[in-house]
Amino acid sequence: MIDTQSEAAALPARAIPPVLPISVIVPVRNDARNLPRCLESLAGFGEVYVIDSQSTDETAKIAGSYGATIVQFNYAGGWPKKRQWAMDSLSLAHDWILLLDADEIVTPELAGEIRRAIQSPDVAGYFIRLQLFFLGSVLRHCDASFWKLSLFRKGRGRFECRLKDQDASMADIEIHEHVIVDGETEQLKHSLVHHNVDSLSRYIVKHNEYSNWEARVLTNAEGDRQEISANLFGNQAQRRRWLKRKLFRLPGSPVLLFIYRYLFRLGFLDGVPGLIYCTFQAVQMFHSKAKIYELQMGRG
Repeated sequence: MIDTQSEAAALPARAIPPVLPISVIVPVRNDARNLPRCLESLAGFGEVYVIDSQSTDETAKIAGSYGATIVQFNYAGGWPKKRQWAMDSLSLAHDWILLLDADEIVTPELAGEIRRAIQSPDVAGYFIRLQLFFLGSVLRHCDASFWKLSLFRKGRGRFECRLKDQDASMADIEIHEHVIVDGETEQLKHSLVHHNVDSLSRYIVKHNEYSNWEARVLTNAEGDRQEISANLFGNQAQRRRWLKRKLFRLPGSPVLLFIYRYLFRLGFLDGVPGLIYCTFQAVQMFHSKAKIYELQMGRG
């Protein structure tokens, strides 16, 4: 007869990975559908703050069930917005901050890479690539791949301020503002899984707010704002900003954007989701340009 207890005692104990000393900030608003898989992926992180905007669904209840700390954010306009407010206001326990959206997931491979990366004494922040899922499919083309500076040392990173005079019609969260880090930055190899849309109706509502913001930014002449430079030869965010500014000036630019993404960046290879994604990107540019025209007419 085999003594299973003796055998079990003879086996080496499985090592439990130590907690990742990182403070995670997850902004939410009615994200009950996305939040469980996001929080499940953060089980090994030191602390998780869920910054809620008075959700009317089960978001807060779900966050509590995973042991996250829930903080309500009441946006009254202006600057800072949600993520920067959280970084300024919360008593974060750890020296590293990870900014994560509710529709993003940290894979085990990425978590392991992060564990190694934060040991470097010379790096202040890391860019992480997004693996974009749209309507249930991975978008491998469409120019849909981009990098975010999502992981950085506490006190060394802040969002650029592109517009101080903002209101709730432009969302209560940073939209296309980027984190600026004081110090050396590098890129991680593994990606964040990003589920870009949970329903097209919500996607349209969110991007209506985004186009309100973009129209105001592109017609605003504030001289005291702090933002990254538009530079064709800079990093990806700087190149995209430079190209967008040039493209907005061209007649028919929404059509040109669709052609660029769908044909030249091979969006057609992503099937129907690729077609819908490229079309929506072009439509959003059209909305922004129409709202710019409306603002300029109002000034006249």
